[in-house]
This record gives sequence, structure tokens and C-alpha cells, in this order.
Amino acid sequence: MKMTSTLLAAFALFLAGSATAQEGDKAVPKLTVVLATATQGGGFPLYGNAFAEVMMQADPTLVVETRNTMGSSENIPSLEANKFDLGLVAGESFNQAREGFGGKPPIKLKILTAIYGTAGMFAVRADSKYHTIQDLVGKPIAFGAKGSGIPILSRYMLDGIGLKQDEDFKAFLLDHAKEGPEMVLDGRAEAIWGAGIGYPGFMELAKSAPGVRFIAPTADEIAKMTAKHPFLKPMTIPANSYPTQTEAIHSLGSWSFILTKTDMSDDVAYRLAKTLHGAEGAFCKKLAQACETTAANTVAAVPDIALIHPGVLKYFREIGVVKQ
Repeated sequence: MKMTSTLLAAFALFLAGSATAQEGDKAVPKLTVVLATATQGGGFPLYGNAFAEVMMQADPTLVVETRNTMGSSENIPSLEANKFDLGLVAGESFNQAREGFGGKPPIKLKILTAIYGTAGMFAVRADSKYHTIQDLVGKPIAFGAKGSGIPILSRYMLDGIGLKQDEDFKAFLLDHAKEGPEMVLDGRAEAIWGAGIGYPGFMELAKSAPGVRFIAPTADEIAKMTAKHPFLKPMTIPANSYPTQTEAIHSLGSWSFILTKTDMSDDVAYRLAKTLHGAEGAFCKKLAQACETTAANTVAAVPDIALIHPGVLKYFREIGVVKQ
């Protein structure tokens, strides 16, 4: 049976639509990007999954696939090898890598966006007898997943007050971040270390029967930490960021980023930046910590504007958040 001209036309449009979408009179090609996150139970997978959902809702021609990894330490070399298109990387890991930490050459990866500030602190059961960082010295502590930026942040902060993670504590580095709260609840650890708003391990403890209490550095400890490591910045966890947390928590931390692979084109980076900027409101509604993911915060958070991907910079100049 022969197809009518109407059916043939409809079929042709269907085939075209599978590869492109229309933006006015211009066809927009489908784009698939892969985003590397971290181990299950940590903040990066939570954020990455929300990022993927919001971006695809904002741009139906965009497909964002997430991949669980060991975190920043895996994501950085994988992006350099173009294994992933995008990767979530903690600020401390990025700072080390761009300076050539451990004898390695400095990385040349670029930033798509700053995601959120990560204020570091400990969390204990609400009925714990420990109230200060010094109280936790010598105790078993779950410092986060191997390869993630969370333990690196603790090393810098503790070093500022003369403590070493591996010597002054019975430090556990985990295969999966979700093991941390389980260890505190069953008594294998006295505290977990984490960072930022919406950190899953903190939330798990907060929702448990014993509840949670946070231990952050004192004002004097913050001063010592920043004096030794100036890249650490004062950050505040607002009151009610976690269940039963009625007062703001003052600490230190750094911004985490989404980095792009080595050979990401300017056009793709521009398109992703434009889509993300348009979705800022929706992202904030979906995830509290994502309220910090804005074009303006990205410009303010980067240590050097040249670290932002050229395609992103082009878009930022168009919307006026970058003047130069």
C-alpha cells in the first residue's frame, strides 16, 4: 500500500524530530552529556540527579546522564581524558589539582558553574557527650568517602588548629558515604564529617530517633584555620537547614564546581550555561543547596575568571554578569 503525501510528510517530520528540535526557524540538535558525581549517599549524587532532571525539563533537546564515581579524585583525571562531559569536583580538590598537587602537572580543566558552598562540620548523635572538636580527638570518626573532597576539606581545617586527621583521630574513610550515619547510629563511630546544606549523611542522622547535633569550629579556631589556609572562606549554614537545627552554624569551606571535559566546544558550554541560567529558579525549588547555583555566584566564587569555560564566559558577558 502506498503512503499518502500527508503521511510521508508526517513521517519525515517525526524522523527529523528524533535528532533535532525547533527554536524558531532554526533546528536545535539533540545533545547528550554525561555528568560524573560520586558515591551513593553523598551530596554530589543528590545534586547531580537534581541537576540532570532540571536541565532536561528546561531543554527537551538535552539529555543529561549521571554516573556514580569515587568522587573528585576520579572525576578530575576522567575529565582530562574526556571520559565524561561534566564532573562534580570539590573546591579543595580543584585547588590542589590546578596547582599541580603531589608532583602532578597543573590541570587545565574549565568551570561550567559553581554549585554551592561547602561549610565543613562534624555531626554527632543529639545525646552525645561531645561538644567541641577537641572532645573528638582520639575518637573514631567517619570522615567521608575515599576519593571525595569532603575528607580533604577536613584535613585543611584540622591542620589549621594543629590536628591531623590520620593521627589525632581514629579516621575511617568509607567506600560509600552512606555508611557514615550508619556507623554513628550503631556505635562504630562517634561522629561523621560532612559539609554544606542538605548533606545526606547529616540529614540521615537528623531524621533518626536519637537526632543530630553539629560541632563546628569556634570563632578562635576559624581565625587560626583561615590564617594558615586563606583559601578557606567563612560560610554559614542558616538556621533550620536541617531538622531540629534552630540556630545558624558558622564554619569554613569552599565552593564546589561542575568542571567540563578538556575538549568541550564553546557552543556546547554556551548552550549548557544558558539552559542552567534559565533554570535557576526551578533548580532552587527542587533542591535547597542548588539555590546557590547561579551565574552571579559562579563569577564571585572562582579564584580567577579565566578558569571559566570560554563558551560560558561568552554567555555571561551577554547577560552582563561579566563586564570585561
